[in-house]
Amino acid sequence: MLLAVALLACQPEPTPSPWPYPLPAGFPEPPGPADNPMSDAKVELGRRLFYDRRLAGNGTYSCGDCHQQPLAFTDARALPLGATGDTIPRNSMTLTNAAYWSTYTWMNPTVTTLEEQALVPMFAEHPIELGMTGALPAIFQRLQADATYPLLFRAAFPLDADPWTPSHVTAAISAFERTLISGNSPYDRYWYQGETSALTDQEIEGMNLFFSETAECYHCHAGLMFSTAFVTAEQPQAEPSYNNNGLYNLDGQGSYPAPNVGLVEFTGRDADRGRFRVPTLRNIAVTAPYFHDGSAETLEDVLAHYMAGGRLTEEGPAAGDGRLNPNKSPFVRPFELTLDEQQALLAFLRALTDDDFLTNPAFASPF
Repeated sequence: MLLAVALLACQPEPTPSPWPYPLPAGFPEPPGPADNPMSDAKVELGRRLFYDRRLAGNGTYSCGDCHQQPLAFTDARALPLGATGDTIPRNSMTLTNAAYWSTYTWMNPTVTTLEEQALVPMFAEHPIELGMTGALPAIFQRLQADATYPLLFRAAFPLDADPWTPSHVTAAISAFERTLISGNSPYDRYWYQGETSALTDQEIEGMNLFFSETAECYHCHAGLMFSTAFVTAEQPQAEPSYNNNGLYNLDGQGSYPAPNVGLVEFTGRDADRGRFRVPTLRNIAVTAPYFHDGSAETLEDVLAHYMAGGRLTEEGPAAGDGRLNPNKSPFVRPFELTLDEQQALLAFLRALTDDDFLTNPAFASPF
């Protein structure tokens, strides 16, 4: 018996079988890092940590406060707040289909995995988000006092002598976020599932406008994810997609208001002033306000912005003519639509809403 136990103890960890993602029609398998394989236990641990306010330094805030399921994991604020009340400088991005993105955050091209992204709200100090810096012993003590967590950490990381580490926290939260797959909107049922009645005539008209050379929306919001840069298990590399959409032009040279100056902060290239990551349009109807700074309140405002070819700000600290921004994407240029066409295009954008995703109990808080 002792020999058998010893032999079993020496056996290498079995190769994990592929995670059974519940993929919608037309969706490929998302990528995942080899050092963080998916498991039921890890996903369940990540879901609890995602929603647990005890994870914040002061025990008052969670990931789920900035990323709320009914809002496609956004928060309805122009700019979110951290656990101590600090204002976060950029709008909360949706976590819709987060497993597929090639980069994370609005303007940092070096954050290329969910694990790396999770470290930002956990340990950022200027501004403070979750405020975990210097508070880990107290945070882990809180979690260990809950009888559920020691069992979940051990089940999620069975081969680690000490599963109570920041890397295990980020691994679990990232595993949960990789399950947030959305692909059952009316558009999906029409286009990928062959349900011809899923879209109304008005929504079909709007879809045709969206993919037309009149509106040209599809140039930046293309493909399965309605964004030009996403990755899959078979194609784990993609060129990042950042564009300037003519929101600002403070000095006539393309400058944007600090601290949201765009990709230039990381590249130093003048041409990258005001360039931000192109967001997905999936579930866009429930993720207002819009743009990197939340400066457009409604989808109607967004459409008006693009029809004008950019934004003219006549006075105040952000005064300038974004329509003349030298770094603006060539696809952002004035165009005209009738009122009926505008309503059709907006109806199509609303048809990208996946109600099942917004109400799926597997994505909801366990508390």
